[in-house]
This record gives sequence, C-alpha cells and structure tokens, in this order.
Amino acid sequence: MNPFVSLLRRNSNYRNTWIGQVVSEVGDHFNNIAVFSLVLSTTRSGLVVSGVMLSRAIPAILIGPLAGVVLDRFDRKRVMIASDLLRAVIAACFILTVHRKDTWLLYVLSGLLMVASPFFTAGRAAILPAIASKDELHTANSLTQTTQWTNLAIGALLGGTSVARMGFEWAFAFNALSFLISALCISRLRLPGRGFRPVRKAHTEAEVVRPWHEYKEGLSYMRARPLILGIGGIAVGWATGGGAAQILFSIFGEIVFQRGPAGIGTIWGCGGIGLIIGSFIAYRLRLSFDGYKRAIIVCYIVHGGSYILFSQMRSFAWALVFIGLSRAAVGVSSVMNMEQLLRHVDDRYRGRVFSTIESAQWSVMMLSMMLAGVASQSVDPRLIGAVAGALSSSTAIFWGWAHLTGRLPEPAPEGVSPDEIEIHGEPAG
Repeated sequence: MNPFVSLLRRNSNYRNTWIGQVVSEVGDHFNNIAVFSLVLSTTRSGLVVSGVMLSRAIPAILIGPLAGVVLDRFDRKRVMIASDLLRAVIAACFILTVHRKDTWLLYVLSGLLMVASPFFTAGRAAILPAIASKDELHTANSLTQTTQWTNLAIGALLGGTSVARMGFEWAFAFNALSFLISALCISRLRLPGRGFRPVRKAHTEAEVVRPWHEYKEGLSYMRARPLILGIGGIAVGWATGGGAAQILFSIFGEIVFQRGPAGIGTIWGCGGIGLIIGSFIAYRLRLSFDGYKRAIIVCYIVHGGSYILFSQMRSFAWALVFIGLSRAAVGVSSVMNMEQLLRHVDDRYRGRVFSTIESAQWSVMMLSMMLAGVASQSVDPRLIGAVAGALSSSTAIFWGWAHLTGRLPEPAPEGVSPDEIEIHGEPAG
C-alpha cells in the first residue's frame, strides 16, 4: 500500500490534521488570487500589491514571538482552533472590499488575517512529532509538505478560474468556510495524558507577565544549535529574493503576460506543481547527513538560476517550465530542512523555534517586497526578477561555506521523546 495512504488510514490524528490542512490552504490561495487580482484590476500598480503584501508581513513579524510563547505555554490544539475561528470571521469580511474603489480595507483585513495565522501554522508544525510516531515522522512530514504544495497548485488554478468566472465574493466566502472546516477537524484530535499542552517548567509570577524572557530563552536555544540556526538562515537567505517573487508572480501574470486572474493563477499553480515534484523527490531520497547538506547547496543554485530564466522568458509556456523547476528545488530543500527540525528541536521549544524562523523570514521578505514594489514603478519586472533569483541563489554560498568549514555538525535527536513514540492516534477500522 502507498505509505501516504497507509498513514492516513491508520493514524486518525494525522488524518484529521491533514483534512483541515487541505481545505484551509486551498481557501487561502483562493483569497490570495482574489486579493491580488482585485488590486491589480483596480489600480494596475505593483506598488499597491507590495503594500498588500507588507500589510501581511508586518503583523506576522510582530506577532511571531508572542505566538511562539503562547504555543509553548498553552494547549496547542485550543490555540489552533481559536486561530481558525478568528480567521473565518476576518476572511468573510473581505467580501466588503469587492465594490470599493479605495484599498485601505484590504490592507487592514490582510493584516488581521496574518495576526491570527502564526498561531496555527507554527502550532501545526509543533504538534506533528506528537501525532506521528518516530517511524511515521518522515512520511508525515513529506505528506504534509506535498499536500501544502498540492494545495498551492489546486488553489491557485481553481482560484484564478473561479474569480474569472464567478467573481471575487465566491472566493472570499469559500476561504471563510474553509477555516470553519479546519477548526472542526482540529477539534477531533485526541492524545492521552497531557494532550497537546507542551511539557514546561513552572513559571514564576515575573515570567508569566514577561513572556519576552521565555522568547529570549528560545533564541538562546537556537543559537546553541548550529544546525537549527543554519536552517533559519536558509529561510532568511531565500527571502531576500523570495519576497520580490511573491509580487512578481502577480505582475507577470496580470501585466507582463497580460493574462488576467487566470494568468496569475496559472503561474502560482505551476509553481505549486514544481513544489509537489520536489517534495516527492525529497521523500524518495535517503541521504547521509553530509549528503543532505550538499543537496541543499545544489537546490538553491537550481532554484535561483531557474527563477532568473523564468523572468527572461518571452514565451509564457517556457516561463511556466522554469518556474516549475525553480520551485521543485525549493520543495526538495523545504522537506529535508523541516525533517531535520522535527527530529532535532525539543518539544519545549518547538513553538518558539518555528515562529521565530517564520518571523525572521517574513522580516526579510517584507524588505524584499517593499524594494520590489517601489522598483516596479520604474524598472522592468524582468530585471527585478533576475536580481531576485540571484539573491535567493546566494543562500548556497553561505550554507556551503558553513558546511565546508565544519560549522554544521549533526546534533543529537531531540524532536521525538519516548512517550510520544507510542502515540499513533486511533487505529483505522
């Protein structure tokens, strides 16, 4: 039997998490395509697209430290459900933006949506080693990321088509419904013992009212482990060009290739297909630790080089081929890096580690998006794309240097504790 299907059949906790992931992420991409298409059809301005992206990035950066502390202090399942319910309300409010000529409400709602998101995304990563056994973790991680990329492809393609045929309101309504379904699925998770509340020491009164001290403890934990710090550095290095890429996907689809919402959806969708292919490749790879580190170097060279080629193509079909290849390299790297984190991050620090990496990545993406948005007013998007690809590819240089100089030793496994290995969820049938 296919290992992915087998995992879904026998592990009810993972199955519910996976179903929630599918519906909520497809809904997210409906929202993304609708928002960017609405902005560009109204303003024809890459700078406004940049503004919307910044309105999402800034809250994610600011709320990340708090999300990490909350996830490492309280029941992660309850936090994730609260995040879904809040996002359902916010997503429904996007319907109010459809017939407005101004864009300030899009900025506000985009920001509010991202305030709630880190509590769910970092929480889902933090609970994965608790709902999958040690032997299941490789398959669970690969399926989670393969699903994420599949949702990108399906959500972008369907989102672009549905917006073009059915209007913006439908996309926003579906996004709101998807969060409600996700909350229902997460509510069905069950673990014996302490459940989804992480192991933690007793807090003094000062620590309760000063969560910053807990967050700094998480930063110290990361600094003491070169591999975790290095993987965080990869995320930041990719974001130097990756932020610009988020804006350029919309600009290339709507303006450069003049294909409207369907063009935006097609580019995002082909990028998603590339990520799916990359995640399958990563699942099949069985590399030593040194082999893993060398593979990361190759991934970022291929990613950046292919993105440069995408940005220079005059043929829409060839542009889609190269964006798919670029994202396939990202997919391989992402699956391998996440597996290292899941196996080497202690349960007590998972929320803070994942939220810190996410916040750092968003911080650099914010700067990249801002510069790309400003540049798009006077610089050829193709030139911006070439620079973005070169910046993302530069990650390979720093990772390669750390590897060759022995600065990335393999740490002892910490991600799966003995009491978690016994927990599989309810057996199927």
